Amino acid sequence: MELMIPLVSRAGEPLYEQIYEYIKKEIKEGGLKAQTRLPSTRILAENLKVSRSTTQLAYDQLASEGYIEAVPCKGYYVARIDGLVDVGGQGETVSLVQEREEERESWIVDFSPRGIDLDSFPFHTWRKLSRNTLIDDNKEMFLSGDRQGEKALRKAIGDYLHSARGVLCREDQIIVGAGSEYLLMLLNLLLDPAGSVAMENPSYSQAYRVITGLGRKVIPVKMDAQGMRPDALEETGAGTAYIMPSHQYPTGIVMPVRRRQELLAWAGRKAGRYLIEDDYDSEFRYKGKPVPALQGMDTGEKVIYLGTFSKSIAPAIRISYMVLPDPLLEEYRKKAGFYASTVSRIDQNILYRFLVDGFYERHLNRMRAIYRAKHDRLIGELKRLEKDFFIRGEYAGLHLLLTARDKRPEEVLVRQAKEKGIRVYGLSSWLIGSEEMPQEWKYTVALGYANLSEQEIEKGVRLLEQAWIV
Repeated sequence: MELMIPLVSRAGEPLYEQIYEYIKKEIKEGGLKAQTRLPSTRILAENLKVSRSTTQLAYDQLASEGYIEAVPCKGYYVARIDGLVDVGGQGETVSLVQEREEERESWIVDFSPRGIDLDSFPFHTWRKLSRNTLIDDNKEMFLSGDRQGEKALRKAIGDYLHSARGVLCREDQIIVGAGSEYLLMLLNLLLDPAGSVAMENPSYSQAYRVITGLGRKVIPVKMDAQGMRPDALEETGAGTAYIMPSHQYPTGIVMPVRRRQELLAWAGRKAGRYLIEDDYDSEFRYKGKPVPALQGMDTGEKVIYLGTFSKSIAPAIRISYMVLPDPLLEEYRKKAGFYASTVSRIDQNILYRFLVDGFYERHLNRMRAIYRAKHDRLIGELKRLEKDFFIRGEYAGLHLLLTARDKRPEEVLVRQAKEKGIRVYGLSSWLIGSEEMPQEWKYTVALGYANLSEQEIEKGVRLLEQAWIV
């Protein structure tokens, strides 16, 4: 289908926001029905005469808010947004539709944990690398490339992972794909078809939706202060466990070495058991050295490592990677080696130059400094709430957690903040399965800060103080 979206170049609003607002309005008003397939980001960009990154940013925002869904190898579809979900508490029911339909203009400050600082994106460098990639009519860039991703890029990723994350791998173990959803789809083909997947609860809900959407059973596993409990994992009978040991999302738990060894021991006790290590935002740690990846501790070829450039560069880059242990690499070549790469060679080459020419390291150092300043500002402002709230998840990632000392339910905290025009996020939105929210997270909300200025952070916390304390 085609979308005729009226764009005004001097409207004072970015083009991607105009696209986002138009599609969201069409979905809300019924102009775009559930399960309608949307044009690809490339086709939409061509029709609207804008860059593909512009349409990708709009789609990413719509997908993150639940208006559309990305279906691997098929495209983008309008999501179903009707229905009510009971989040417990004092018998209060919250409509997901109402939450999703809140206009962004109604929020004075939105503490979204999904955002990044796009104002700091290295546009000049990216443009230069894009021009250099296509200089002299480089026809090779338009031919089919390596199905696993360009070898030079995979080697550059492997070198970076070894030096920065302690990952031990060869470039032939790395598969490059357009987003973690595609990589999880490939991985689904390699694992035991009858096997279930255990996931931390609460957890990364998008991964949960993808895995269950592929027809695989997912079993939520409760956590303690160190992450997924090995005894609870053993009771599930699952063959694979999906974990985030370096910075669990959304709880912020950093898994200690002993717990990592216990999970590796669990995987080693039976053939066919694996750990999926999602290391999505490990680049951002503000105290001490980065925690090495679990994969580097693995001597039994039991860890499947997932990473992405979405947080460290931008969501629209849509380049993720998976490191397979050798037994699964053999399965990949048999069952999925014929799948073509879902990332264009042009984009792969731009990222390759960004990595090997040192731009990525400099960009990361700059973003760490920017995010640390915002993190420290938020911590400083939250001191005014310390008598009433516990602060968790400091010194890593792009969000913090606040837990009410008076055990005020999250829905009350969210509603009180909303009355002051502030958006915060209850942990129930990351709850997977039908289990009740673990007791310790019932009184907790998440505050993201990546896409906020320090002035917005200060203003937001002052209004939260009025909402929750004064």
